[in-house]
Amino acid sequence: MTSSTPPSALPGNHYAAAPGGEPYAGQPTEPVNNHYRSASPLDELNATAQRIAANVERVLVGKPEVVRIALVTLLAEGHLLVEDVPGVGKTSLAKALARSIDCTVSRIQFTPDLLPSDVTGVSIFNRQTNDFEFRPGPVFANIVVGDEINRASPKTQSALLECMEEEQVTVDTNTYQLEAPFMVIATQNPIEMEGTYALPEAQRDRFTARVSIGYPDPAAELAMVDEHAGHNPLADLQPVSHADQVRKLIETVRAVKLSPDVRRYAVELSSTTRRLPEIRIGASPRSTLHLVRAARAQAALSGRDFVVPDDIHAVAVPVLAHRLVLTPEAQAGRRSTAELIRALVQRVPVPQAAPDPNAHWTRNR
Repeated sequence: MTSSTPPSALPGNHYAAAPGGEPYAGQPTEPVNNHYRSASPLDELNATAQRIAANVERVLVGKPEVVRIALVTLLAEGHLLVEDVPGVGKTSLAKALARSIDCTVSRIQFTPDLLPSDVTGVSIFNRQTNDFEFRPGPVFANIVVGDEINRASPKTQSALLECMEEEQVTVDTNTYQLEAPFMVIATQNPIEMEGTYALPEAQRDRFTARVSIGYPDPAAELAMVDEHAGHNPLADLQPVSHADQVRKLIETVRAVKLSPDVRRYAVELSSTTRRLPEIRIGASPRSTLHLVRAARAQAALSGRDFVVPDDIHAVAVPVLAHRLVLTPEAQAGRRSTAELIRALVQRVPVPQAAPDPNAHWTRNR
């Protein structure tokens, strides 16, 4: 998604509601004359998303698909794992997204000597009050940027488990709620093994999506050199949204309709991963929830208030691939989980709309 892309041109915007409001009738979307129509919540969502995308793309040049997944994750109330080789803009993406929203932001540089209390906070004895008082850690922010998360020990990584799943922190038997929106954007280097600790399955499963930025094409790299050689664009980045507005957009995404057939399709995709011979650990029920939430956000970004199978296809690989664990034989054969998810999407029957909108749906390959 780019700042100049209209909602109707975004991925997945190929279907319109049937007469009577039945979602996903399989009919082409007709142009609508918006001249006299007041702005809807979806219009506001798309306008805000385009402003944020344009802001982030000032820093991360030539990667609109990566920016789209980051926005989907934000609107789906999820957390983003950015995994790639050094120097491609992992931290820049996280910082640019955080600075594009006027909210509380903190950054944690994960190192081997980092302690859990350095993340969550610690209780300190106050001599004046003769009692312990809690000093919140950097996790108490709307957007938490965790740089090189796999450089910290598993003990420290586990400090994020409760806050990422339940949006709360428990210290010394006291529980503290985190303010919404709450999003963790973590980066890690997948190839450097010296001084790193692999993320456990429980930690990876809490990330809604994983993206790899990849190297830019020559034209994008040339544009980056021309624009970024003289100064750091992050220094000039100004917020284009705020926390209250993001909370409102999240409520809009929650209201996106999900038909029973599309719901069953999402469940079937996740459950089929557990039966693949190449997979030792398949997608969890949590991943199905994340898949549905991300599909709702993708539909909203496409200008629709209902989910179609295209929305699930658009987010399936980022949401599901990082959760799967390959068998030793599949690892030896250099199979990738992303490749397996793409093949699965092609193989699992997609729900098709019946000619009569009031008729039952059929499922065809």
